[in-house]
Amino acid sequence: MTSDIQNVLRNQFELTWALFEYHLERLTPDDLLWEPAKLCWTVRPDSIGNWRADWSDSALDPIPVPTIGWLTWHIGWWWSTAAAHARGAVPPDRTAVLWPGDLAKTLGWMRALRDQWSHILEDITDLTRPAVFPWPPEARRSTADQFAWVNTELMKNAAEIGQLRLLKAARDA
Repeated sequence: MTSDIQNVLRNQFELTWALFEYHLERLTPDDLLWEPAKLCWTVRPDSIGNWRADWSDSALDPIPVPTIGWLTWHIGWWWSTAAAHARGAVPPDRTAVLWPGDLAKTLGWMRALRDQWSHILEDITDLTRPAVFPWPPEARRSTADQFAWVNTELMKNAAEIGQLRLLKAARDA
């Protein structure tokens, strides 16, 4: 049963990644920090040049529209956290996850995370063990649930990036 579920998760991940890669291959440097609305979350260099993401610990209404740069930072943060949990390692603190600062480095980061996750998917032997992220232990979710969540979250973020890319291209046409 584990190998059947593992195959479904792997195939779902590969499909999700292919759709994400479609948009990654078409990004331009100008796409990353394009702000599609007045209320926007983005990434900005701090006083020493580290790129940090806008963030609020309280619920915002309305929710700021993210830039592609912010979305790629967000992917890097949650995926690094999910990978750490899957390996039994300590996840990075949100504030320690920095955006790379340009298109080439961002694409490299996204693809390195993909490779890392592919290895985790290949190496997992017990999809029934309790997941630690993104749910609390009392949720009683399994590692299979966690891996399915990664696929879903990546698909959502890929669609958001794709939509922003298309909106900017239409605006610029």
